[in-house]
Amino acid sequence: MTETAVQDRYPDAVSHCYGCGRLNPDGLHIRSFRDGDEAVCHFQPRPYHIAIPGFVYGGLIASLIDCHAMGTAAAAALAGAPADDESPRFVTASLKVDYLRPTPLGPLLELRGRVVELTARKAVVSVTVTVDGAVTARGEVVAVRMPDDWQPTA
Repeated sequence: MTETAVQDRYPDAVSHCYGCGRLNPDGLHIRSFRDGDEAVCHFQPRPYHIAIPGFVYGGLIASLIDCHAMGTAAAAALAGAPADDESPRFVTASLKVDYLRPTPLGPLLELRGRVVELTARKAVVSVTVTVDGAVTARGEVVAVRMPDDWQPTA
């Protein structure tokens, strides 16, 4: 597994995302690391990420899948690039989440993303959420490379 999260390589101008932006003081600060052909993210839900007592809010699960998929796409696009290259930024074109069973609140969540299609413009990413070895949710996300003219200059 790599030691630098792909989100740490995002340019400052586009590092404010609520889910993965390192410059958002109130964000989730998820971090995705390359692990072979996959990217992995571990996330510890807080007590306020509750849906009903004992279970994680489904919107949080969707947000984690979404942002981890963007990180997975960026990691795939960076494959073979020098370690100091900035990461390309992707945005969500489509997000589909299947909730397979309730996700318990308390244990560490593991997200694993795998790119199933990659072109110069987009990536299709499959993500699973696992708790203690059981898959609780899975998602398929279409990630589109952010156009240069979307990136603020200041």
